[in-house]
Amino acid sequence: MDLALIDFDHTVTTCDSYARFLRRVASPQQLAAAKWSVGPWLAGYRLGLVSAAALRIRVTRLTFAGREAQEMEAAGHCYAEEVLPGLLRPRMMERIAWHRARGDTLVLVSGSLDAYLRPWCARHGLDLICNRLEPTADGLLSGRYLDGDRGRHKAADIRARYDLSTYGRVFAYGDSREDRPMLALAHERWYRGRRIA
Repeated sequence: MDLALIDFDHTVTTCDSYARFLRRVASPQQLAAAKWSVGPWLAGYRLGLVSAAALRIRVTRLTFAGREAQEMEAAGHCYAEEVLPGLLRPRMMERIAWHRARGDTLVLVSGSLDAYLRPWCARHGLDLICNRLEPTADGLLSGRYLDGDRGRHKAADIRARYDLSTYGRVFAYGDSREDRPMLALAHERWYRGRRIA
């Protein structure tokens, strides 16, 4: 049996699913304030001055702090069923089906949220390593990630959960700088839809 490590946004999907989810669940007041509170950070990200992790942490805090955990979980399930199917790359879904038919262990490794990735992975038969929203004792969300942002720690999280030496071959699929350490773990690497090793 082999292991397939798969990034989600821009690898399985055609776009950034996280940004779309944030826009879907943000309140009108949050959307109005985002121009000033997120706009400069987004510009910095596009210019390469702000990391994806720093941008994610900021927008996560602004969108989720004080929101009801159950409400966001329900929104995630809806998003997984109603929106994600229209964002998927057919060729990548074929590749996932190919791995599943071979009996490989499939792991989605993403900087996106468990709120919608957990139900999506359950439906498609993938294990999941991703960012999780931190709940508070009163059922609200803190606006932080449980255990911090995992995007930069993909390779470490994979090594902590899987003994790579037990797999005949490791495949990895990614599209960004954050994915490079994960790709380095693999025998067969796919970057932006092309095999590179």
